[in-house]
Amino acid sequence: MLRLEKTKEKQNDILSLFGEVDASNSVILDEAIQEIIASGAKSILIDGQNLEYISSAGLGVFMSYLEDFQEQAISMKICGLTPRVYEVFRILGLDQLIPIYQDRAAAFAD
Repeated sequence: MLRLEKTKEKQNDILSLFGEVDASNSVILDEAIQEIIASGAKSILIDGQNLEYISSAGLGVFMSYLEDFQEQAISMKICGLTPRVYEVFRILGLDQLIPIYQDRAAAFAD
């Protein structure tokens, strides 16, 4: 099960993920990101401190936006991943494409 929470902090649109992102609900994540973009966001922070699991379908959602974000000068950062979830990002090389931070404070400081 996936639950999302959208907030704003320090000029960042924050999308907090709770639970699991898998093939059955990755479209919910995709729609949430689209809504944030449609609102005019230029800085998106994905807070994954309560993310327990992410499948390749969930990672694909993030990957699908990389080129668009670069073209539109939208920054996307991820923070708070558990070691297990971070390892999935690292194995697929996403940690080289998306800045990943220990926590919100580190993400905001950069």
